[in-house]
Order: sequence, then structure tokens, then C-alpha cells
Amino acid sequence: MHEKTRFRLHSHDVPYGSGSGQQSVTGFPNVDDANSYWIVRPMPETSAKQGDNIKSGSIIRLQHMKTRRWLHSHLHASPISGNLEVSCFGDDGNSDTGDYWRLEIEGKGKTWRQDQRIRLLHVDTSGYLHSHDKKYSRIAGGQQEVSVISVRLIIVFLKVECWGIFRNRTIREACNHSQIKSFRWFTRII
Repeated sequence: MHEKTRFRLHSHDVPYGSGSGQQSVTGFPNVDDANSYWIVRPMPETSAKQGDNIKSGSIIRLQHMKTRRWLHSHLHASPISGNLEVSCFGDDGNSDTGDYWRLEIEGKGKTWRQDQRIRLLHVDTSGYLHSHDKKYSRIAGGQQEVSVISVRLIIVFLKVECWGIFRNRTIREACNHSQIKSFRWFTRII
């Protein structure tokens, strides 16, 4: 969740009408929307295994659970602010370095844990995942633009409220009953 605006990273199978034409990524206010679920995955050809802790400095990929595409950025301009566009690209077998994000944990923690503030640095462009209160009026009416911004002075923090794979529970029940406190590979971000 974007800490300042309280919107969640969100995507749906709707392409941008300009720029790359790839699947759009937005900020969305609702908690219980399946289009706001992401799977944390390591870079290909690493020794990371499911269940390993994710440490600060790790290069991660975020896979959109519903469409199976990767959170991606490149040199196309974002539609509203003109920063760098963030899209979803590829599929289970198709990923490139535009999908790589370096996890930066704010504060003393070296391992990603629930309720920590983090930043995601896009490896190829050296910019940070960013959102603001500017909203789309068409395509994704009322949703916020998500982009990559290269200015380090603007620090964007994300807060993960609840995560994991939960069966036979609503999302709200799962969050209220979550006993797990640290992030591990292949877990969902809600």
C-alpha cells in the first residue's frame, strides 16, 4: 500500500492507450480486489527457494496474480505526470530485466517483515516506484497513476498490511488471523 495516499498497487487487463500499450498499472483504494494481488518472486537463476526470507537489497520481481504478468518499467513516459511508465509485461515464461526491482527496507531491519516501510528501486532505470494523488479520468477512472521517478529526494514507501496464502478465509479474516510476520519467497502481497 502506498503510505501517503493509502492506495494499493493494482493492475487489470487494460492496456495503456499511449506509451508502451502494455497492461496498465494503477493505484486502487479498495482492500478486497483480486486485481491488487501480487506474488513476490526472485530473479531467475538464483538460489532463492520458496520459504526463504527476503533480505534488504534483494532483487525481486512482482507477478500480478490474475494476469501472470510482471511489474515492469522502461523509458516510455507515464500518461499523467510524464515520469517513467509502469506496466505489466510478459508471462510465466517471459521476463526480462525491466521486471527487476531492488528491495530497500527502511530502518534497522535486514529482512522484509510485515508493517515495514520499503522502497522499490527499478534496476534498469535507477528510479523508484512512485504514486501521487493524480487520478485517471478515463481508462481507470478514479485510480491513481503509478510511475517510476528518478529523483531520490521524493521517497515513496509501501506498507504491507497482510500477506500469505490463506485458504477458506476471507481476506479480512486472513489479515486478522495472520501469525506470520516475515516475508518469504512466493508469498502474496495484499
